[in-house]
Amino acid sequence: MSPAYTAAALPYGALADQIEALLRDPTVVVPPRLVQPLAGGGSLFVMPATDARVAITKLITFVPDNGARGLPAIQGDIVVFDAQDGRRLTVLDGPTVTARRTAAVSLLAARHLAPRTDGPLLIVGAGVQGLAHLEAFHEGLGVREVLVASRSPASADTLVRHAKALGLQARRVDDADAALADCPLVVSATSAQAVALRGLPRSDAFVAAVGAFTPRMVEWAPEVCRQLAHTGTLVVDTRDADHEAGDLLQAGLDVGPLPSLGDVVRGAAGARSGPVFFKSCGWAGWDLAAARCVVDAARHP
Repeated sequence: MSPAYTAAALPYGALADQIEALLRDPTVVVPPRLVQPLAGGGSLFVMPATDARVAITKLITFVPDNGARGLPAIQGDIVVFDAQDGRRLTVLDGPTVTARRTAAVSLLAARHLAPRTDGPLLIVGAGVQGLAHLEAFHEGLGVREVLVASRSPASADTLVRHAKALGLQARRVDDADAALADCPLVVSATSAQAVALRGLPRSDAFVAAVGAFTPRMVEWAPEVCRQLAHTGTLVVDTRDADHEAGDLLQAGLDVGPLPSLGDVVRGAAGARSGPVFFKSCGWAGWDLAAARCVVDAARHP
């Protein structure tokens, strides 16, 4: 499928619903992903997953400095098979699925965890993930106001124009830390090559931290993460975050005891207090959920 067809097959609300259903499905099996360093400084990710009906393998490359080459940071495909007879069913555009399923995971987490969902929404990082989260939170939560911060004022202005085209109130902010005081919804979606946020979120904030998905990557200052561990609630997307959640690991926190999104969905997480910090690292199960959406739509048009 082309990027446009892949996007059209994955509306954010339906994808979030499918992710929640997947987290309740005992037939889902997701082996650890393989991350192979590349000679140019990037990484090759090999991510298989299966359930009783569908099997997938995601093959993507991540090259963080590809913007300087005029290329996307993430490239690749997701191959979808029938788990019963082994037939290849389709090939999905990898970057499109990655953007939309990551935003849908954040949307699902916000549905369950956000003390307030009315916004305003602060987006830090105006790239592909910033755009996907803007659309997902507008479509899925009804957010009507967004503030955008980026190292690139031009990128921030582009995302602001897109938000206004969707009918939102939107403006660029140059100080993300100061903007935290005005926003109960926060998405950090930077390249995570250096700390981008040093301020504390509001006491009623929900933060989706999606930029850092390896131990060496970081968006939030370690002292902020340690403070949130004492005064707020930390939740991770999956147990893979135990060794991948750069923001939390670089803060010296023990990630293993933290509840996962699956625990939250299944009602196995404890009580929450203070700001909620949801750390998303990625998982092939989210790509499997996207494949399930596409396959179900094809079988039941």
